[in-house]
Amino acid sequence: MAKYDERFKQKLVDAYLGGDASLPMLAATHGIDYSMLRRWVAAFRVHGREALRRKHSHYDARFKLEVLQRMWRDGLSAREVTALYDIRDAGSVSRWARRYDEGGIHALAPRRRGRPRKMINPQPDKPTEEKMPDGRTREELLKENEYLRAEVAYPKKLDALLKAKKQAAQKKKRKS
Repeated sequence: MAKYDERFKQKLVDAYLGGDASLPMLAATHGIDYSMLRRWVAAFRVHGREALRRKHSHYDARFKLEVLQRMWRDGLSAREVTALYDIRDAGSVSRWARRYDEGGIHALAPRRRGRPRKMINPQPDKPTEEKMPDGRTREELLKENEYLRAEVAYPKKLDALLKAKKQAAQKKKRKS
């Protein structure tokens, strides 16, 4: 739920535009940030009542670039462009400009949220002819791996066999 509903915003904008009070006085009276009230008034002047309603939107890279180019071409501030294009998040335009400076148009593309997806279809094995950095093929490495596993398993099996013989001997002694 939004912190401030449409009726509250409309009431404050009407009070300011009607000349009842100044922006700082209205903001202090209602316990809100002065700059937020200023944004509401600017958006209302450009877009009317529609600017005070909730809006869920995701912007594509082309739109973001258009907003930034308009801001730079006309010498507008981020706040003015935000009101002009009815962008509700005050810091969006500044973030877009920073991302554009860091990574160009590709940095403006919407990002997936949340955890990355798990790989559904694993890539097929690469050809067996491919050599590893040490010069051995995949087949050679698999054979060596199998040999090393057997080498490790052999003493374990021997221990288990000796332990079983020992237990059998102790059982025999107890019976006797």
